[in-house]
Amino acid sequence: MSGRQHRETEIARRIRAKGLAAGRTSAQIADEIHEQCTPQFGTSRIKSHRLSYGIALADVIEQIRALFERDKKSMPGIGETLLSAYESGLKRPGPEYMHYLCTVYRVEPQELGFDGPCICGQGHRMPVLLLGDGKERPLALEERELLSEPPPPQPEAEEDENILRRTMLNLLNPGANVAAELDGPVLGACEGIRRRMDETLVSATVSAAMLDQWEETTQSFGRQYTTTPPLRLLCDVLLEMSAVRAAMSRRQPIDLADRLLRMAAQLAGLSGMIMINLGDHRLARSFFRTGRTAADETGDRALRAWISARESLVPLYFGDAREALNLAKKSRDLAGAMPCPAQAMAPVVEARALAMLAGAENKKEIVDQAKRALARARNAFSHMRPEHQEDMAFGYTEKQLYFYQGDVLTKLGQTLEAEVVLDQALEKYEDHILDQTLIRLDQAQCRMIDGELDSALDLGTRALRMLGDEYMTDFIMRPALALEQAIAGKGANQEKLEEYRAELRRPRAHVKGGGA
Repeated sequence: MSGRQHRETEIARRIRAKGLAAGRTSAQIADEIHEQCTPQFGTSRIKSHRLSYGIALADVIEQIRALFERDKKSMPGIGETLLSAYESGLKRPGPEYMHYLCTVYRVEPQELGFDGPCICGQGHRMPVLLLGDGKERPLALEERELLSEPPPPQPEAEEDENILRRTMLNLLNPGANVAAELDGPVLGACEGIRRRMDETLVSATVSAAMLDQWEETTQSFGRQYTTTPPLRLLCDVLLEMSAVRAAMSRRQPIDLADRLLRMAAQLAGLSGMIMINLGDHRLARSFFRTGRTAADETGDRALRAWISARESLVPLYFGDAREALNLAKKSRDLAGAMPCPAQAMAPVVEARALAMLAGAENKKEIVDQAKRALARARNAFSHMRPEHQEDMAFGYTEKQLYFYQGDVLTKLGQTLEAEVVLDQALEKYEDHILDQTLIRLDQAQCRMIDGELDSALDLGTRALRMLGDEYMTDFIMRPALALEQAIAGKGANQEKLEEYRAELRRPRAHVKGGGA
């Protein structure tokens, strides 16, 4: 230690001794050390806090290592040289080291001389008691426990969950009418749960075993996406999201908080996907926005790209091809060169949007762009991990690739090639009746383009007959009505057209909502 450092340490030691004798907190002592030592020695705020505890660099390193061990993390690479660089202002701690330094000194980043909140989003300051003479003292453990009250009850949250549970019971009743319309109470419950998740994400201990269970359940919902009626699945997903939100409202270690954020992003994204299937584009957008907030917090580019790719389907299915194209390009940029589902999904959405923009003119330039996008998607798919190639919700499967490729070719009017690809897609589908219906409607569209109107109507009628009432949502009705309108002006067989119209407008039962 140099003579200058020795003098600095001696002055800090005297300030600390007097401060402790006067009953001051470590934070107050650190402020006094900084005030007195900075003019002479240039003492930084972070160093002032170490000196206020009267400990050496090695002691801080050991405390950080102990915290890493407590959180079941591999030993950190931080050493005395790096910590000294932080104290001298040559380097700034990264988010993780910043969190642990704040934990050691029990202060916020600003008090250590650094801008911005801690990555954990929680406070680190030690609670203090204000004494009669204006002084403060730290609370004892027993006093802190007395102040720790359980979170207040949330009647609105409980009622929203009850609405979804009642809706599920109605859906599970074998004798119930099961159309999939979202009534007022169910819509309100969906929006309430999503809004509270937003609030928690903006403001935000669960066991690792419970997290493992929630993660398995989230993946299970992804698998059920293809086999469970959308409204029933939505109730399950949102009830799980509500449980995750409750866990996020309490302070968690960084690694557990990151896993909760990932689940929040996946559950919100899956809710957005289900809302597309139910035909509610407004709530779909809202859920994707919530998912994007959570995904951004994780810093995981693949997850952020997946959310953007899925969100691009909202304008694609509900009439704004240009916005879909922009969102798909954003997803592609986020994915970069990293093999992930969005790297294959985004170019397909680009191709579908380009095909919609081409319209009846079928401009060669746009056709070529769409085909190049499909080629990029096929190449990206070949580099995806096997588990992602089997996951229809959080990954991207070969049958989805065939379906969307056929859809692009249909919209481009290249019916011969489209029918071959659509036949291959249909052979690969054993579930997900919504996608199967859309494939059959694309096949009917191909026949209509080729002038085979009777065959187109037969295909369309069969597709709708195979669909249960719970799947007859706006998501399906839009392409089905578009097919009717396209055929109506072409002199089709009136009897077959009326048969198609009768199936399209058949009476549908309505599920009883979850309201009281």
